[in-house]
Amino acid sequence: MDKSSMEEHKIQTKKNVLIVTGGSRGIGAATAIQAANEGYAVCINYIDNKKSAEKVADKIMRINGECTIVQADVSIEAEVIRLFKTVEQRLGPVTALVNNVGILKEKMKLADMSSDRIKKVLITNVMSSFLCSREAVRRMTFSMGGKGGGIVNVSSAASRLGSANEYIDYAASKGAIDSLTIGLSKEVADDGVRVNAVRPGCIYTDIHADGGEPERVKRIEEFLPMRRGGQPEEVAKAIMWLLSDKASYVTGSFIDLAGGN
Repeated sequence: MDKSSMEEHKIQTKKNVLIVTGGSRGIGAATAIQAANEGYAVCINYIDNKKSAEKVADKIMRINGECTIVQADVSIEAEVIRLFKTVEQRLGPVTALVNNVGILKEKMKLADMSSDRIKKVLITNVMSSFLCSREAVRRMTFSMGGKGGGIVNVSSAASRLGSANEYIDYAASKGAIDSLTIGLSKEVADDGVRVNAVRPGCIYTDIHADGGEPERVKRIEEFLPMRRGGQPEEVAKAIMWLLSDKASYVTGSFIDLAGGN
């Protein structure tokens, strides 16, 4: 093999391919763009807002990044399997996963919540991360023929704080993500895959509008120790650090991005 062929082979074997679930807005979109800036080939997963996903893809294309968009409801097993197969066909073997997808419903006490609401929040927020993580480790782990990789779960400060009187169903779903992070990290620690999580707090994203209060961060930021809300890009940088070689000895760990709360 001549020198140029060796260099081409080296580049190919080092290609990082990242799936970002819920990548069309907020933290997911910021992460996709940050990853592209760092040389990752990125899949932007979305469920119904194709235009937003295309806008994120356009931003990545403008910086000469490699990306694709894939529609899939990642709380459904068959669609998760399709998502991973599609990414492999378009970009190559998946080496990184960011479980970012999540929903928030209107704030209320548990006594007022319907069973349909609770079920929807738990299935969307929890099943998606379990199913996507399962498909990722089936592809990344050494024991299953993979070359290693990383998973970062987007949890929430709500998992620590409980979100009483507002969204305890959401908080509980993120508590499950914390447990997934700890347990899975131990299962695959010696098999080439690192699993970590970020726990954002009051971040300026559209999810607060989903909960019925689009200006929520502005309302409460003065009560935070840092006296300001966070930006999606700040969370994205933490996610990408956890996926990077700079965090090569970090697994089963959490980064809280909640302004000191």
